[in-house]
Amino acid sequence: MASNENEVRVGAQGRVVIPAALRKALKLKPGERLVARKVGESLVLERREAVERRLRERFKHIPKGVSLADELIAERRAEAAAEAGDA
Repeated sequence: MASNENEVRVGAQGRVVIPAALRKALKLKPGERLVARKVGESLVLERREAVERRLRERFKHIPKGVSLADELIAERRAEAAAEAGDA
């Protein structure tokens, strides 16, 4: 294993202990909450701030004042109207 990799074991109730060296390197504190997600066959743990930064970067091309929720609703309504017209 590379020097920045550590083997961990999945314990009772799916618990995983993050090795002390990684906690120290990442400055993780007791009680800190992380976001878990599946990427391919991997488990990724991230701070919420990192997730928010990644999402802001991903959607930075959308003008301020545009509601993504409103855009999605409008898109779905247009699709439903088109399907109703086909029927």
